[in-house]
Amino acid sequence: MKLVLYGGGHEEENLHLDAEAIRLARVDDPRVTYIPSCSYDSEADFIAFVQNYRKLGLTKFIHFPIDVPYDQVLLGEAFSSDIIHLSGGNTFYFLKYLKKTKMLSRLKNFVRNGGVLTGMSAGAILMTPDIKTAGYPKFDCDDNDENITNLKAMNIVPFEFFPHYKNSDRYEKELITQSKKVMVPVYAVPDHSGIVIEGNTLKFVGKTVCFLRGKKIPLSNHLRLV
Repeated sequence: MKLVLYGGGHEEENLHLDAEAIRLARVDDPRVTYIPSCSYDSEADFIAFVQNYRKLGLTKFIHFPIDVPYDQVLLGEAFSSDIIHLSGGNTFYFLKYLKKTKMLSRLKNFVRNGGVLTGMSAGAILMTPDIKTAGYPKFDCDDNDENITNLKAMNIVPFEFFPHYKNSDRYEKELITQSKKVMVPVYAVPDHSGIVIEGNTLKFVGKTVCFLRGKKIPLSNHLRLV
């Protein structure tokens, strides 16, 4: 399993995480597919994404929105890539269309077959068992305008992911409360930080915090997946 989960932030400030994804791909000039959370205005985000990766020497990119019609040729090309990136955005909307297009199972197979899957914020949350972390805290959460009740996601990692974490009392209080409701760790990741998974090893890049059953736990640089 080869994954990179980004906490958020501007593209140019996440080059170190992009470099990890390239390292995991283990090929010269890997091809990268960009799947936006929403097609609207996604071209500008795709251009910024491409410009950033080009700084690291990459030249082959595919823009693959899934909430608009696409053909089977583009689908095949997208999943023949070495790296697939799931963008940030509204996690509920993204999940709706990943399920509608049956992309969740395709993405899981992509990972099983050795592909590198990366995700920014919402895209990272979608790798976890469910997307509950997108719904809290009330002062900083995604709107569930799609009225989604089934929050199950890819479930390819045994933890929950909370992006855009800020080290403040109100975030800590909320995460302590929410962590009591689940049996798995909740990794709270600030912008420009992330989690790199290679095989069954987690590497924390930046100041990641773990909340587990009501406790805030300091992390070492590496952990083994259970």
